[in-house]
Amino acid sequence: MPLNVAGLSKHYGSLVALDDVSFSIREGEILGLIGPNGAGKTTLFECMAGVLPSTAGRVLLDGRPITARERAAAMFYLPDAIAPWPSEPVAWALDFTIGFFDGRADLLDQVIQMLALGPLLRTPVGKLSKGQRKRVLLGIGLLTPQRLLLADEPFDGLDLRQTRDAAATLRAHASRGRTLFLSIHQIGDAARVCDRFVLLSGGVVRGEGTLEELSTRTDDVSAGGTLEEVFLALT
Repeated sequence: MPLNVAGLSKHYGSLVALDDVSFSIREGEILGLIGPNGAGKTTLFECMAGVLPSTAGRVLLDGRPITARERAAAMFYLPDAIAPWPSEPVAWALDFTIGFFDGRADLLDQVIQMLALGPLLRTPVGKLSKGQRKRVLLGIGLLTPQRLLLADEPFDGLDLRQTRDAAATLRAHASRGRTLFLSIHQIGDAARVCDRFVLLSGGVVRGEGTLEELSTRTDDVSAGGTLEEVFLALT
C-alpha cells in the first residue's frame, strides 16, 4: 500500500497552516510525524483523512489520487483528546468498534492485555482519566481493520511505563503488517518507536527519512547524533 502525500497545502485566508507538504508512507512501517505544537500536525492528519478539505495537493494510493471510498477503506484517523460514547463502558466501546467497522475481533484479548484495559472495561468512557482514555483510544484504533492507522499524539497523558507498553503494543501490530503514522511532539518517544520520520515545522516539511538519513542533511550534527539534535538543526 504505497501512499504518497503530494504538494498538500491548507490555507485559512492569509494564514498558511500547511505549505506544499510531500512525503511517502511505506507499508508496514511506523512513520513518525515530528513537530512542536502548532506545527500543523493535526491539520495534516485531518486533510489526509478527509475530515478537512485541503487547499491544494493530493493523496495518492498506488500512484493515483485516492477516492473517498478508498480513503475510508485504507485509513483510520484517531484524533487526540476525544471521548467517544462517553456514557458507555469501555467494553461496549471496544465491542462496538469491532462490530461497526468490521474490526479485528481476533485481537481483542491481546489489545486488552497489552494496554492494561482489563480494570477499565466496566468504566464509562467519559469517566476515564486522560491517560486511561488515551489507552482506550489506542485500543479502539488497533481494533479497526484499515491498513493505515493515523494516530494523533498516541502517548500524550501516559506515564513512562504506560508509554513504553503502548510503544511495544504499536510495534507488535506493525510487525504483523499494520502501517502506523503517529503524530508525536515528544521527540524521545518518537525515537523509541518509529522507523522513519517526517519533520514538520511551521507547516513545512523540513526532512523525511531514518535518523541516519536525516543526519546526513546537516553538518551541525555529528555521526550518532540524537533525533532531537537533528530536528533542531533542520528546523
